[in-house]
Amino acid sequence: MRNETTAGHQPLEFVHILPKVRKLQSDRQFRDSKKLFFAEGIRNFVEAVDHHFPVHTIIYSEKLLISPVARKMVRRLKRDGTPFARVSPEEFRKISITERASGIAAIFRQPILKLGEVTPGDSICFTAISDIRSLDNFGTLIRTSAAIGAGGFILIGNKIDPFDPGVIRATMGALFKQRIIRTTFKELQSWITINKLRVVGASPHGTIDYDKAGFQPRTLLMLGNERSGLTETEKALCRQLVRIPMVSGMDSLNVAVAGSLLLYEIFRAHRGETQLSSNL
Repeated sequence: MRNETTAGHQPLEFVHILPKVRKLQSDRQFRDSKKLFFAEGIRNFVEAVDHHFPVHTIIYSEKLLISPVARKMVRRLKRDGTPFARVSPEEFRKISITERASGIAAIFRQPILKLGEVTPGDSICFTAISDIRSLDNFGTLIRTSAAIGAGGFILIGNKIDPFDPGVIRATMGALFKQRIIRTTFKELQSWITINKLRVVGASPHGTIDYDKAGFQPRTLLMLGNERSGLTETEKALCRQLVRIPMVSGMDSLNVAVAGSLLLYEIFRAHRGETQLSSNL
């Protein structure tokens, strides 16, 4: 990693990168206008590169970065012409927001997809959501979705920022295994109709318990926000509303818990369908 002039590319100066990194960490409007975001940590970096997230700039400290896998990836990306900055441990700690600076970070391009670019049949499900208050809740949902091999998240409108540092931190690298789509209610309704999807929403007023719903292939899960649940517009998109049974005195669950229960029920149904097909 000492040959900084590989393929004729000179390292970037940290003093020039620092203001951009800080704005990417703190200013959503700046992130969205530049279509960039910042992430640090070995797991995030390795997952992002493995899943072909477009890297805009690498920032690393040779003294802090001890992971052989991450070091190898840095060398390869540099050979391929990716801009980079080699910084001191003190400089890296100026941009780090983790308890222990890993020595590796990157500025990535935001890979936001359009709904027309996504085929629902290549995944067991997608999750649609228009609003969520807690970054940790959204991060947990992303981790669960990645754990069951779901396709990702359809974000309705512009309220949710999947590239907020709090969301990235909560996903523990799972963000880089998911597709992120942004759309409108009108586009989503058309997409649902064209692809003949069964939309299932979570609601305390659902007509059937979630584990009795019999989830089928081509399911779209619709989740509401923590405080008010599904909006009337979201409910109108749902073919079925399911509830999660609770003992007397309780009327709701954290959206991350509720969403995770439903995602795993979809996963369980999918595994059953797969096993049945393989036995035929």
